[in-house]
Amino acid sequence: MASITPSVGTPLPSDNQLTEKEENELIDREYKALVNDYLNSNHRRKVAIIDKAFNLARKAHEGVRRRSGEPYILHPLAVARIVCHEMGLGSTSICCALLHDVVEDTEYSTEDIRALFGDKIASIVEGLTKISREMLPDKVESAQAENFRKLILTMNDDIRVILIKIADRLHNMRTLGAMPRNKQLKIAGETLFIYAPIAHRLGLFAIKSELEELSFKIEHPEEHQYIIDKIASTEQQRQHVFERFCEPLYKAFEKINLHYDMKARVKSSYSIWRKMQEKKIPFEEVYDLFAIRIVFESDPDITDKNRCWQIYSIITDIYLVKTDRIRDWVSNPKSNGYRALHLTVMGPDGNWVEVQIRSDKMDDIAERGFAAHWKYKSQNVEEDSELEKWIETIREVLENPTPDSLDFLDTIKLNLFSEEIRVFTPKGDTIVLPQGATALDFAYAIHEEVGMHCIGAKVNHKLVPFSVPLQNGDQISIITSAKQVPSPEWRGFVTTAKARSLVDAFLRKQRREQIAKGESMVVKLFEKDGKRVTPNELDRVANYYNFHKREDFFYAVGGGSITLPNSFKKLVHEGDGNNFFSRLFRTGRGKSFDQDASQGGDASKINTRVPYLLKEHDFKTNYIIAPCCRPIYGDETIGFIDDQGKVEIHKRSCPEAIRLKSSFGDRIVETIWSDHPQSTFDAKIEIQGIDSTGILNIVIQNITEDFLIPITDVQLHAHDGVFGGTIQLKVRDVATVRRVCEALRKNPSISTVNRI
Repeated sequence: MASITPSVGTPLPSDNQLTEKEENELIDREYKALVNDYLNSNHRRKVAIIDKAFNLARKAHEGVRRRSGEPYILHPLAVARIVCHEMGLGSTSICCALLHDVVEDTEYSTEDIRALFGDKIASIVEGLTKISREMLPDKVESAQAENFRKLILTMNDDIRVILIKIADRLHNMRTLGAMPRNKQLKIAGETLFIYAPIAHRLGLFAIKSELEELSFKIEHPEEHQYIIDKIASTEQQRQHVFERFCEPLYKAFEKINLHYDMKARVKSSYSIWRKMQEKKIPFEEVYDLFAIRIVFESDPDITDKNRCWQIYSIITDIYLVKTDRIRDWVSNPKSNGYRALHLTVMGPDGNWVEVQIRSDKMDDIAERGFAAHWKYKSQNVEEDSELEKWIETIREVLENPTPDSLDFLDTIKLNLFSEEIRVFTPKGDTIVLPQGATALDFAYAIHEEVGMHCIGAKVNHKLVPFSVPLQNGDQISIITSAKQVPSPEWRGFVTTAKARSLVDAFLRKQRREQIAKGESMVVKLFEKDGKRVTPNELDRVANYYNFHKREDFFYAVGGGSITLPNSFKKLVHEGDGNNFFSRLFRTGRGKSFDQDASQGGDASKINTRVPYLLKEHDFKTNYIIAPCCRPIYGDETIGFIDDQGKVEIHKRSCPEAIRLKSSFGDRIVETIWSDHPQSTFDAKIEIQGIDSTGILNIVIQNITEDFLIPITDVQLHAHDGVFGGTIQLKVRDVATVRRVCEALRKNPSISTVNRI
């Protein structure tokens, strides 16, 4: 939807001045509302245990306040209401939501919770409790990623852990205004990177959309407001299109005695913005701005599937259907349980209109996801098996967990795909894979051993490399060889979490074996020379060969990329002032690598709580431009403090920046541009249009003479009357790029110009 109206858990104003009596009355009202939500649900009436959990949480958090100034107990109450009212979960989940911060923030322990509420509630609360700094593994790279890893491991035992965590994140996002700006950016980035995709994967569409909207509003407030205003300004036009489209359908539906609700659903501002970014189009060219949704009441005399196709037939008798835009998720539900029939037809005003057809039960599951499945469990809802398949893939990943929490985070992220394809084995069995999956992914989906020894594939009876992406409906046969084993290049050929985790597990095992082999070779050479082997001497030898870590040196030796000498005697000669180790220290290569990497910079001097001013002086800057997105002066940016204490700046919409916010949130800093009178930045524009005589000369002249901008590279080509390509410029700021693009668009031969 275009706007967000939180249904529960609305925070107090930050300047509230309630008395203690008024605060207690507010807490009692919120708790009463929670109990009413629960009593109005289909769950068994276990109010006594909810009372017990609330009283404990209220006592544990007594006197504690949130940053907004409100009593802390209002937060777990709000989370519990989301769990109950918006997810439809029962008393166990409500109790866990009320207690989710008790172990982490108070003196109560998990054992106290177990003694009072039993093993199940204690286990879920433990899964929701963050790992304290003291309990983190040594040299852990990211506390955020390590805590997420713990969450996923617990989710494997009980899915309610992640559902309650999503509810917790939703309320935190709704009340994020009281947090410092750098914390807002960190939490919003983490939400977009992990929590919104998980909500989508669990079918929590309404919550997923709200998480995206709230994150978008925080990260890009101007773009968010621009799209909200645009949606509002086109509302009357959309209503006119909706009424004209629906008019002939009303009579047709009346003839079949259909009980239904038909309404227009506008895309969320985040979805619109993302499409504008991906397609590089303005708001006006987003043709699927809204969809018409038909939700019908189930009829015992006709199956929901047949009813969907009956409605489809009526619509296509009136309007021309776009055949390549039919999506039958009734016969083949999405992996998150989503079922509906989608089609796109040409409307009466010459615009393509998307129509979504679903039953009331399908609609409930589409909006509330996994929790709604429990409501229909007695009716043998087949979507349960789809969700169970996804949870099973998580279990498969956990069987070969990577020791690195950051890699684990990336691997799980791979499994949160939204677009899927269905492909077939030679016997006709269906395999569901993410869009963009390769034949190698398919091989691992069949069996670990098939993937491990895959050398190629036959797709639709045609021999292809195993790196080829698959298409919906392909039939695949895998070719294997006992001599084949995974190589590091395979990581670039797989897209599924299962395949990635199995490839990584093999490569780690192979690396350990090569490290052990290389270490043995080096130690034997020392022993041959009669030298005593110490860790310090091994580090020095590794450093001599330009390796910062002795494990990397051993790996190179074991793999044969480095050939050791017959003896170290010529390199290590005691008493010789010009010996190997002396040279190491004189050249600075003998420095110990046990020091903290952050000592090389001034990370501790950067206050992440206040904006970091991006400055230029004598052609030097106090920041590094990230090569992945290459921001220029005027872009919305964030800073990441690297291991050397330098600030690397990314565009806020950069995928790598979103990943950093979700893994290294404590090293994220808000950035503000100061004046850059001497700096120029690289910017690349993409241009397309109708080929005509002299068009290249006109474009070059327009840029170099009208704007006096240097061009550093031109890659243009023409084919069948259409030209296109890229032009790289040296510019002062982002406003200059916009002016150049606007000027070029005025040429009638040029159709699109965008910065890339």
